[in-house]
Amino acid sequence: MNGPDFLQQHTDRLKSRMGACFPGERAVFRGHDLHAELRDMDWVELFVFGITGRRLTPQQLRLLHAIWVYTSYPDARIWNNRVAALAGSSRSTPTLALAASLAVSEATVYGGYPSISAFDFFMRTRKKIAQGEHLEEIIHSERQTRRIYGYGRPITSADERLPWLLERARELCLDQGPYLRLAFDVERVLLKDNPLLRMNYAGLVAALSLDLGFSAREFHLFRFPMTFAGMPPCFLESSQETEGAFLPLSCAHIVYEGTPKRSWQSRTAQPA
Repeated sequence: MNGPDFLQQHTDRLKSRMGACFPGERAVFRGHDLHAELRDMDWVELFVFGITGRRLTPQQLRLLHAIWVYTSYPDARIWNNRVAALAGSSRSTPTLALAASLAVSEATVYGGYPSISAFDFFMRTRKKIAQGEHLEEIIHSERQTRRIYGYGRPITSADERLPWLLERARELCLDQGPYLRLAFDVERVLLKDNPLLRMNYAGLVAALSLDLGFSAREFHLFRFPMTFAGMPPCFLESSQETEGAFLPLSCAHIVYEGTPKRSWQSRTAQPA
């Protein structure tokens, strides 16, 4: 239903299951008093509670902390960090710089898209296996129509983050989930065809998050600031250097394949 009758039902009121602020009195966060009941939560715990509505165990929260910490690289050559650095070099504000950096973090090849796609692939694959299909056949069929994200890496097949995150998962006894086992099974199948298709960070994080019970939307919300901690250092460093000095690119470095160079031909003004 839409139109005036529908809008009238929502006029002058806001219905929410998530919370509300009562100025001068209290703030409610998912049915709990933020200051009286949730005041001892750390920020990631509150962030995940806001997304899922669930109170995770200390072990699960430590794993989520590790996922964020191990991928926070203050390297301004990385595409989203570069946006923050360029903003600092052009003397933009910190808020605009970091918002723009986060906005481009959902890149198709390097950013959020691979982990979201890997998450979806693992969900669909486990369901098909439960229905009696064989993993090798599922992977073969998948590769006929689309790329399997979560495996392979453009620069190197090795991912330096995986040993550290897997070690932390083992320490926390969170390394025996069905999706993580599936992720390694998929890797073994892919490596038979291509030794470079080793699991990458996107695949590992997706599998661990599935084992923690995240839905696709919850996972998307959780992972989007995953590289955020590396952005402020890049902004700060470039903002402290000479304005406009960050990675200038000469025209000679640009491969142009458009209309060829044309000479300017002036026109003689015609009498009125």
